[in-house]
Amino acid sequence: MSIVGPPGCGKSLLARHATRAHANTAWVDARHLRTLDGVLMGCMAALDAEMAPGDTLVGALSRALDGRDCLVVLDGLDLDATAAGPAITDVLGSTMDARIVVTSLAGAGDPAERVVRIGPLPVPTPRSPLSGPAVDLFLDRVRAAGGHPVDLDTQSVDVRRLLVATGGLPLLIEQMAVQCALVGLGNAVAADTLAQAVNSAYELLDRDQRRLLRRMSLLDVAVGPAVLAAVSGGTVAQTTSLLGTLVRRSLVEVLPDGRFDMLSPIRSHVRTLAAAESDDPSEAPGSDAEHIVRGLLIWAEQVAPQHDNFGAADAAWLTDLPAMRSAVLLACERDETRAEGYSIANRIFSSLYTSMRAREALEVLEAALDSGDGPPAIGAQVARRAGIAASEVRGTYEGLWLLDRADEHAVHAELPDEQLAKTASIRAEMHLDAGDLRAAESEARRAIDLDPHGAVTRQALRTLADSYVSWGRFAEASAVANEAMPGTHPNDERWIALSARTLLARIALEQGRVTEATAATKAVVAEATELAEDRVCLLAETMLRGLDPSWRCRDVNTESLPWAVRLPVLAQDARELFAAGDAKRAAGLAADVVALADSARLGRDAVEARLLLGRALLAQGDHEQAATTFLHALEQAAQMPMPLRAADAIDGLASVTQARAQRDARSLAAVAAAIRAPRLAAAWGYAARFKVEPARTPPDGWLDGADLAPEAPALAAAMFHGATSGAPSPLDALTAAERQVAERVATGLTSRQIGEELFVSPRTVDAHLTHIYRKLGINTRAKLAVLVTSEG
Repeated sequence: MSIVGPPGCGKSLLARHATRAHANTAWVDARHLRTLDGVLMGCMAALDAEMAPGDTLVGALSRALDGRDCLVVLDGLDLDATAAGPAITDVLGSTMDARIVVTSLAGAGDPAERVVRIGPLPVPTPRSPLSGPAVDLFLDRVRAAGGHPVDLDTQSVDVRRLLVATGGLPLLIEQMAVQCALVGLGNAVAADTLAQAVNSAYELLDRDQRRLLRRMSLLDVAVGPAVLAAVSGGTVAQTTSLLGTLVRRSLVEVLPDGRFDMLSPIRSHVRTLAAAESDDPSEAPGSDAEHIVRGLLIWAEQVAPQHDNFGAADAAWLTDLPAMRSAVLLACERDETRAEGYSIANRIFSSLYTSMRAREALEVLEAALDSGDGPPAIGAQVARRAGIAASEVRGTYEGLWLLDRADEHAVHAELPDEQLAKTASIRAEMHLDAGDLRAAESEARRAIDLDPHGAVTRQALRTLADSYVSWGRFAEASAVANEAMPGTHPNDERWIALSARTLLARIALEQGRVTEATAATKAVVAEATELAEDRVCLLAETMLRGLDPSWRCRDVNTESLPWAVRLPVLAQDARELFAAGDAKRAAGLAADVVALADSARLGRDAVEARLLLGRALLAQGDHEQAATTFLHALEQAAQMPMPLRAADAIDGLASVTQARAQRDARSLAAVAAAIRAPRLAAAWGYAARFKVEPARTPPDGWLDGADLAPEAPALAAAMFHGATSGAPSPLDALTAAERQVAERVATGLTSRQIGEELFVSPRTVDAHLTHIYRKLGINTRAKLAVLVTSEG
């Protein structure tokens, strides 16, 4: 529903009254939103909903609303500037019960839109009683502004005169009432336009109040007193006192979080005054804009961390993040202040990243980069950090182009090789997360070769060791990990040595030295706890949970973790469910991790989760889906390459064939054993629990020396592809899991309800729906329901 009408007609007021009885309303202040992404992100924030890497904003919002009894109100949305109408239609089309209310100057013109047009309040005519909503609003505002009580019997002529002049627009009525409270009913000047009313109110302000109001009108965002003090040139205490006066006079409003804002119509008219006036005779009219830039930069310099690697998640300035973004953008727009803008953007990154605001960090950093080139060294770091944020928000490889931009800055820096080495080190980490181990090795080696002073060599060595562990190159991994551990000076990053020791413990585990692995991991956890290296500690403790079931872990809020950390934790949760005999819930959680890892392109996590998912499906007797899952894991692991995980996938396929009483089980087990033998690797985890006795020799064509042959995944797939019968159907393209989701969508279930039935999260259901829509060439649940019903 769209509530439309001219400025000041009370659209927001009506929306608040109409939605007051709804128990679950998400209110989005859309008055300052000028992009579609901004609108969708505002909705996500109001719903306290999370977006996974790789998600689209429309998809994430649809998931947040589906099956949720919630009403979203987009107040003051500019449908023309944001082009949000089609996106709102898509959200409504992909959910069963989403409800959205928009207040705007005009409707979107969408066929699904219900438009309610709002006109002025009825004003009493000369012959009608002096009563009604316009009169009530007038009297209430006079009282609120501290005016003398109005006697409707003796002052009826003045009241009627003033109300008629307002035309019944609530905002005009409020302004007229404040004027009456200040100068008296008989002295108030009738205004028939909002501009006249604002001008009259402005004339009643003193010099400091006028200056604050003008400069506040030039800020496009709600701000706190500290920001306004900086742009107006006063102290916080003085500014707070001035704001109190402006609030009482209905020129400014206070938001629930303590920031201050202006209604759009008032802001627009005050801006015309700011363009024409100055309270300093030595300055030209319109000089307030320059004071805004200087004031914002003064404030930003005061509150931003002084070091580019320091920053807390509870930094006070985070409440005024929109103002900080404005400060960076305004500084970067000008050649003379761009270096300062880059510096501020770089210094606030740690606070944003620590507080899990990677999307906001990316927005600020990309805007700085788009403004033009900054100082080479800082520019390279800003681009690198934008790449890190992009990888976390959009998916592992979505930040690579920003690393290329960092290299462009680096060649002009004072120490170009050092900057190029830092970027190569980050690029190596991205490849490692994605599971492209060859590329990770290449970039890590490049970082080491470029590094002139050893600033990033230890980090690159750690990445290299991690790659070799996944690759099964244990002798090289041990040597590199030991080389990475000692620091060259006291300020070296301590997490590198802890991570390298965790990798050595992992090697011990892979080779069957469980007692050694357990002791080493416990030592890492103890030292990381003492040093408050939370990320390394949590990853080591997650590994320890699999080694020692009696280990008592500290509580952690999984939802607050970065994706690269969260997925291993969720995967271990799923393993423990499986070990406890709850295969159905283990399968659901493993499927969740698979969907998230695929969307974020965290390849190694996806392989680990598929191995568990296959085992859980096999335990439930779903041989077909288990085989498909193991085949996919084998293909991924072989490509990376992760030979030991490929061996685990082949062991899983051997278990499927054994469960089917087929003859190939022992031959498959022989392939897995042949991969492990030269690496001195043990069959641990699921491979140990569900062991198939291997044949004496592996079959021909599966191995290339000690490695899996390139043809092996295709040979495995050929073993499990059965003949199909019956007429072809578009739904044949769906996997078994996708077919289960499609059938439940056809019955009218929401993503949440489907997730409850299948023991998966709504996010997993939506990931399946995305794949289903792509395969079938459709885009709504309704079309999917028609297809499934017609097949039935």
